[in-house]
Amino acid sequence: MLDVGEKTAVSGNDGGRRLWSADLKRRIVAESFEPGASVAVVARRHGVNANLLFTWRRRFVAAGSARPRETMSIVPVAIAAEDSPAILPPSSGSNGRMEIVLSSGERVIVGADVEAAALARVIKALARR
Repeated sequence: MLDVGEKTAVSGNDGGRRLWSADLKRRIVAESFEPGASVAVVARRHGVNANLLFTWRRRFVAAGSARPRETMSIVPVAIAAEDSPAILPPSSGSNGRMEIVLSSGERVIVGADVEAAALARVIKALARR
């Protein structure tokens, strides 16, 4: 965590608006890109509005001085009718597969290595149909 003393308060007509050094911004932005980091939590930890941190992130990425997190990949899934066998791509083993049956009767079968966030998006999209 960064020391609060690293930011500078500017007194004046604007009510004590803070100025942040480019180095400190860069370090906060880098922290926000760490795996599992939440922009809101990082912003709150450093006393920065989350919208301002998002602005800094966009600017540092555009300038090439920060790298965004790896994008999530979509996990291949198969939706099969109730009476048809599931066709899955070959995997390293049959252990760890799960089958999710939606209330509409559709089945989604995924491997153990599926990313929870990606699976949640797929299930949410199918539930809307």
